[in-house]
Amino acid sequence: MFEPRLPKYQWGQRVKALIDLRNDGSFPDAEMEALLVNTGDAGEIVQVGTHTEANLPIYLVEFGERLVVGCLEEEIEPL
Repeated sequence: MFEPRLPKYQWGQRVKALIDLRNDGSFPDAEMEALLVNTGDAGEIVQVGTHTEANLPIYLVEFGERLVVGCLEEEIEPL
């Protein structure tokens, strides 16, 4: 079992996407691999959770209106 990694970012923090974020199946109304967020798009962290199996922080980031995407630390950076 892994020790949980503490989150680097906080709720309410503005961030930008470091990579194109594509549908991994989490968005049933969009095709698999459909582009959800472009590299450089800005958003705000609306919730911080933990991936229970890997003990990694998961950030729910709102990009634009009503598009909330789960992101890993490696996929975002602060503005």
